[in-house]
Amino acid sequence: MIIFKVENLVKYFGGLAAVNNVSFEVQKGEIFGLIGPNGSGKTTIFNLISSYFPVTSGRIYFKDQDITAFKTHKICKAGIGRTFQVVKPLGRLSVLDNVIAAAFARVQTKHEARDLALETLEFCGLAHRKEILAKSLPIGERKRLEITRAMATKPELLLLDETAAGLNPSELDTAIDLILKIQDRGVTIIIVEHIMKVIMTISDRIHAINFGQTIAHGSPEEVANDPAVIEAYLGEEYAHR
Repeated sequence: MIIFKVENLVKYFGGLAAVNNVSFEVQKGEIFGLIGPNGSGKTTIFNLISSYFPVTSGRIYFKDQDITAFKTHKICKAGIGRTFQVVKPLGRLSVLDNVIAAAFARVQTKHEARDLALETLEFCGLAHRKEILAKSLPIGERKRLEITRAMATKPELLLLDETAAGLNPSELDTAIDLILKIQDRGVTIIIVEHIMKVIMTISDRIHAINFGQTIAHGSPEEVANDPAVIEAYLGEEYAHR
């Protein structure tokens, strides 16, 4: 079952086409990888999906509903959550209060928000840090807090933007485990990631772009061996591993 799709997505900034006629479909429950070199348009696609930028042309559909013109808060309420490449927690608030703030996107009362926040912190492995100021967290736990805040909005589709960047090998394994745990809960995931260990390990399918245009699409193995992807992004040394 297709839960999400973009059709002929285009975004111009002045005369520059940051995203140029990109189309893809995401199946319910899968992890869908989006890869490409820096500046290829991956985060711009996320910003178009979440209505941070308006679409120049093309359409975005979620659960068969056209959400192209939705405001950001309405997209969140519809069931799409996201993380950001540069994590910016509410630094002077505790970890718990950060997640409570996010939970209000889904519930009405402070009691409900606190309960949802505590449940989500437990699920994401941050319950033991709930009273710590968010600005005191190391980068690995800040990244996890970013995911926790997004999960507190109870998304059906979660957009993960480079959640593994800057993590050490142990933290990478923990991040992979959490992403798979989120998938097991029934959440569909679109992930932008440069670390190949992550993207190739967890993705069901991968869509590769370069200069805002699609260059390959398929299974991780198919995309990793595609000549256009090797030339634009992975390099010959990856192909010969």
